[in-house]
Amino acid sequence: MSDPLDKATSKAPASLGEGCLSRYDPDDLSPEDGTEFPGAAELWEQLKDEEDDLRKPV
Repeated sequence: MSDPLDKATSKAPASLGEGCLSRYDPDDLSPEDGTEFPGAAELWEQLKDEEDDLRKPV
């Protein structure tokens, strides 16, 4: 029987380091890797503001 992992459609990029120092090899990354999230900064500010509102004394 063949290896079931051979059927996988995606593979992680190469990594450097070991353990908690492990990270993806920047030379192996391309624009196809990762996620585009243009609204991340705005979402972060919104969530921080909501958290600040919850912490204000009544």
